[in-house]
Amino acid sequence: MLSSYPFWWLALPVLLLPVWWHRQKRQRLKAEPLATARFLPSAAPEQLRVWQWRDRLLLLVRCLMLVALIAWLAATIFPWRGDTVLLDAGADKAWAEQQIAAAGMGAAQRIELPPQGMQWLRQHERDWRPSARLLIVARAGQLAMPARMPQFSHQVEVRTRLPAAATPSAAASAPTPAGRHVVLAGAQEQGAAWRSLFAAFDRAGDGAIRYTLAAEPSAKTELIVWDSAATPPAGWHAPHWWLTSQTAFPELANGSTLTVNGLTLKYADSPRGRLWLTDAWPARDADTARAIYEAWQQLKAAPAPAYPMPSQTLAAARSALPAITDAKPATWLALALLALFLLERILTHVRRN
Repeated sequence: MLSSYPFWWLALPVLLLPVWWHRQKRQRLKAEPLATARFLPSAAPEQLRVWQWRDRLLLLVRCLMLVALIAWLAATIFPWRGDTVLLDAGADKAWAEQQIAAAGMGAAQRIELPPQGMQWLRQHERDWRPSARLLIVARAGQLAMPARMPQFSHQVEVRTRLPAAATPSAAASAPTPAGRHVVLAGAQEQGAAWRSLFAAFDRAGDGAIRYTLAAEPSAKTELIVWDSAATPPAGWHAPHWWLTSQTAFPELANGSTLTVNGLTLKYADSPRGRLWLTDAWPARDADTARAIYEAWQQLKAAPAPAYPMPSQTLAAARSALPAITDAKPATWLALALLALFLLERILTHVRRN
């Protein structure tokens, strides 16, 4: 059973208690039948102590009831966390301590901020008590701004450090744009058009991604542009291929077709990588180049950087805690516990009478 609080299973040694209760010492008198004891001297009766199982069915029911109780506690979630700081491990320590002190959370519990901080907090919010305060301290860009702000039952304060562009030393500390390695092969006649297309890609998205063109693939190659009807070398592999002809790629004969941003693309998977074919490339004008770029972003081959979440305070938008998604196991365990308890009471009453 998947349990949010598996430490409850450490209580299993409690099963030894009913075993000890049902294996108590029993005293039996050792006596011999006589017609009369008038002429015998007085003596204390002899007793014999033995270990013997008693009420085995009742013992089994009591053990099962304890196991069901432990399982119910392990599967049921109770709010137990108090004030908490979700701290980005890579954040500047001096700045983080300053933010925590300014929020009045110096004595709060600190846990490391998970990779998907907001989604994780939304899924585990039921762990916190209703009066708990939550503070998220992270570097710029660690938290992506969601399209729809999640609703919490607690007030969540987010403090992120300003990006380098907002500081006077932005020019010296600006992050290096991400790189995409592209192989441009077999494009003797349209080579200039392809280079112009990727040069336009470099300027799109505020220059966050740079495209490096090469003649042969390497371990970093993400895209191969094969502008030829000839068969490529056997050792060439890449996650994505842009093709202008399907002559050398029989996989495209049974490929699928989709339309993205006004472009009709035919694609298929092969041992070399995923193959893409369209009549739109290389772009012959700026509008086509923009359409190719936007379609490529939607296909997540080179996703645009997420908008970072700024510092803000998210007020409690819901009055009740989120529903427990794993409530069904706890429900049937509670019913099983109730049934075992009733059976134990019945067997106990029968034994006494």
